[in-house]
Amino acid sequence: MGEIDGLVCAFVQSTDGWREIGWDEIANWSEEDGLLWVHLNTSGEKTVKFLKEEAAIDPIIAEHLLAEETRPRTEQLNGSTLINLRGVNLNPGADPEDMVAIRLLFAPNRIISTRGRRLLAISDLRERILAGRGPASQGEFIVYLVGRLIERMAPTIERLDDQEDELEERVIEGTHEGIRSKLTTIRRQAIVLRRYLSPQREAMNRLQLESITWLNARQRASLRDTNDKIIRFIEELDAIRERAAIIQDEVMSQMSEQMNRNMYLLSIVATIMLPLGFLTGLLGVNVDGIPGADNSPLAFPVLSIIMLALIVVEVILLKKLKII
Repeated sequence: MGEIDGLVCAFVQSTDGWREIGWDEIANWSEEDGLLWVHLNTSGEKTVKFLKEEAAIDPIIAEHLLAEETRPRTEQLNGSTLINLRGVNLNPGADPEDMVAIRLLFAPNRIISTRGRRLLAISDLRERILAGRGPASQGEFIVYLVGRLIERMAPTIERLDDQEDELEERVIEGTHEGIRSKLTTIRRQAIVLRRYLSPQREAMNRLQLESITWLNARQRASLRDTNDKIIRFIEELDAIRERAAIIQDEVMSQMSEQMNRNMYLLSIVATIMLPLGFLTGLLGVNVDGIPGADNSPLAFPVLSIIMLALIVVEVILLKKLKII
């Protein structure tokens, strides 16, 4: 089913299981027909009209479902439950930290969800329904969806951790090329992911604590386990940010140490060459003006030996003073 008109997919659950439907059956649906799930694209042609005029929902809820920018949260409005969640963006060419929002309305025997960009967790749920293994209730629906959102996040966070391990090894080996830019990217991704996961944790907490009739004790326990995973992800992201800062400090320390060594070497060279420069300047040495050149052809070799001997004396003196 195309998305131009806004309908990504729609299913109704009856005694025979889930069945995919279209706009006509959505318009004629009633609570007696079974659990309805309508999933909409907010940029579709009919989405706004359906939510504001045909869905028979509170205008405030309709605005929430159509909002472009949302933070994860759970809220009860006029007997319905509004849930905003976020999932990692795994669409081709997208940045995973550019998280995709999904807005869900749980009303009596009806679920309406909206999104602006494709979310793979929803695709997983749709495939499960088409395979005949769809959720049996609204509670199972949210438990499965939240679980898939979190499972999809795990590889992204593990990838950030693996990238930091690789950068840490390179720092130990003394290879600094490109590390600072990669560290900046990792820290940015960790910060963005945490910014959305933190309110998602609060949304999950509230979902467990609210007096929601369509959630039973087992489903609340499943949501609690999922929330524990979110907390662990947040802790891992905090650790990733701290490790990135430590690695960057180590890189800066190694670069500073290398620069100090270079400056030290240049200082030694300058110290050795300074007396030679003083000597040649004092004697006015140039190509045509070496002292004694007019009286003896050995003037240049003698001056060179004197300067070489001076270098040897300087090196011995610097070693005795433990400067080199």
